Amino acid sequence: MPRKKPSPPDAGKKARRMARNVIGTVPVEKVIVPKTLRKKPKHKKSLEANEPQ
Repeated sequence: MPRKKPSPPDAGKKARRMARNVIGTVPVEKVIVPKTLRKKPKHKKSLEANEPQ
């Protein structure tokens, strides 16, 4: 029984393999903190508004 002919090299796979060698490992994903926690409020809340009556 004849053997299966090897397929020609895939250009996309070769390019990705070369890019991985150049760049190296992918950095670990970072958690995105919500904008409300990252930034300080523009106007501070007044103390009078927080007091219960």
